[in-house]
Amino acid sequence: MTDIIIIGAGPAGMTAAIYARRAAKSVLVLEALSYGGQIINTPDIENYPVAAHISGFDFATKVYEQAQALGAEFKFEKALSVEDNGAEKIVRTAKNSYTAKAVIIATGSQNRKLGVENETKLVGRGISYCATCDGAFYRGKRVAVVGGGNTALEDALYLADIAEKVYLIHRRDSFRGEELTADALRARDNVELVLNSTVRELHFDKRLTSVTVADKAGNPREIEVSGLFVAVGRIPENSDFSAVLELDRAGYAVASENCRTKTPGVFVAGDNRVKDVRQLVTATADGAVAATEAIRFVNEH
Repeated sequence: MTDIIIIGAGPAGMTAAIYARRAAKSVLVLEALSYGGQIINTPDIENYPVAAHISGFDFATKVYEQAQALGAEFKFEKALSVEDNGAEKIVRTAKNSYTAKAVIIATGSQNRKLGVENETKLVGRGISYCATCDGAFYRGKRVAVVGGGNTALEDALYLADIAEKVYLIHRRDSFRGEELTADALRARDNVELVLNSTVRELHFDKRLTSVTVADKAGNPREIEVSGLFVAVGRIPENSDFSAVLELDRAGYAVASENCRTKTPGVFVAGDNRVKDVRQLVTATADGAVAATEAIRFVNEH
């Protein structure tokens, strides 16, 4: 039996592995794809303490190597379920079943995509899903934000202080986000609301150069932008673990700030849990907290 199984090898999961190994607990990390999670798509991280400039891939590799050096075991298998058998938890993959005293679910969340051709190809080359992460790269340039919720409104307001011009593209004529924020955007001279419109095409050379939007009547309009910030929601990867997690309406795991869930011995860490801020630094913080709580749980049981 392993002391702690960690599902997900993103920043939260790998940080949890480091903390658990430093407490001399046996650790197995299960990852469906490759280590690093969403951060490996970020070309330059500028807002993480100590590392002023580092690519997401290099950051993830350093954390992975640190966890490995401490003795954490990594297996690249997709976890399909977690079963609570009291003193032991069973994690099943397509290939194997693993038993642990505690489980940390750190599967993160995926950005909801627009579904436009070449969207994935242009991530890091004009397409971004995080204005606070990447906005500084577009200082003095023309950018667009897609979405109508609080995240989209706040992203547009944040970018209005940085960019020359901000287009806020929304498929409806009113916003789901707070009206005060919408009013603040309407008061900005460098913000243009493009309502009742959806993004239909992305134009690029080596990087994004413009987008074509269409209104409800199908009338097209090409807008020249260097950056497109997509803020149409996220999809937490918790559905396989609903037997041991309480999920909110959006599918995020409900947990207290100590990362404990409704199931004793099962913890969550990172972007898949209910929280206000989803950044690299909060993911690693969650990993440290969840591991500390899991270590305490193992010691007490």
